Amino acid sequence: MRRFFIFLTTLFFFFGAMAFANEAVLIDFSLLAADFPPDNPIENSRTIIDYSDKSGTSYSDEEKAAMKTSLAINNWEVRLASSARRIINQSLTFAREVPVLETARRFAGEKVLGIRVNFPNESFNSWASIKPPFEIPAYERMSSIDANGNLVVDMTDRHGDKFTEGYGVVKNVGILRTVTMNMYGSNFPNAVEVVLKDHNNREQVIFLGSMNFEGWRTVTWRNPNYITDVRQRDLFPTPLYPRATPFVKISGINIKKDAMQEGGDIITYIKDIIITYDRALSELERDIDEEAVWGIMTAREEARRTAEFERLGTIQVLRYLEQRRMHVDTDTTGTD
Repeated sequence: MRRFFIFLTTLFFFFGAMAFANEAVLIDFSLLAADFPPDNPIENSRTIIDYSDKSGTSYSDEEKAAMKTSLAINNWEVRLASSARRIINQSLTFAREVPVLETARRFAGEKVLGIRVNFPNESFNSWASIKPPFEIPAYERMSSIDANGNLVVDMTDRHGDKFTEGYGVVKNVGILRTVTMNMYGSNFPNAVEVVLKDHNNREQVIFLGSMNFEGWRTVTWRNPNYITDVRQRDLFPTPLYPRATPFVKISGINIKKDAMQEGGDIITYIKDIIITYDRALSELERDIDEEAVWGIMTAREEARRTAEFERLGTIQVLRYLEQRRMHVDTDTTGTD
């Protein structure tokens, strides 16, 4: 009997540890390299969004065909705090797709997010926010590009997994245990934060520490309130259906400047962000296909998907119109 009890106890802690060991890549910038169109890549084919449906009827087919954007690294925005957003500082603050050398010890040959921030030299606190070109939709369906360059949506993707698997969204996330970032430092004393957004539209700012190191480093935040002993947790049953799957998505990355730190240029590079977490819902086999009977989750997720796309499309059309109004430099000095 004693051996049997020890065996059961061992199994309990083994499977309990497994239950707390979910890990997922929230975003991997090496997946966001530009690969479309093939002759002049400027967009990332997996994450392309077509917002021409939100543009109205006054545009030609050629103009609507250009109304696409994606999470390609060069599309990411770096915006200074309002007190630091002077024209010269903001113009020198941006993101770039950067290749890692083939001879590097880590991430050789991969593409990473390169960030340049130009803070004012005055002594005051400031920050820069690195954000995706649009709020990443959590329920967008998978899609592909056909031979004519048109976006073809996969209508069989019922849950909307276009931005999962390293493209900005992780679903079925309960309690966060750790958040880690693979980052290349150059001994800058500035601090770095990750901003996450959940299914309730709540943002969580996670402090990862200082950038005062050289080379690649994995900086980590560990949840100080995470309880590892299941016996000390508050246990209660949760409804299984119909309940929306909780998620987290990347909302931004912040670089902070203290008033005592120097201004000027800050350069850094980010490879990926990884989270470990508890599952919010158990993935149990059910005896009844409840979604096929009721269709509640499909209707809810379709409504959220539509709302997300409405917001995204409106903003992107306004940016497209502003870009058309901007001056185009036609100076050909120095060309043959």
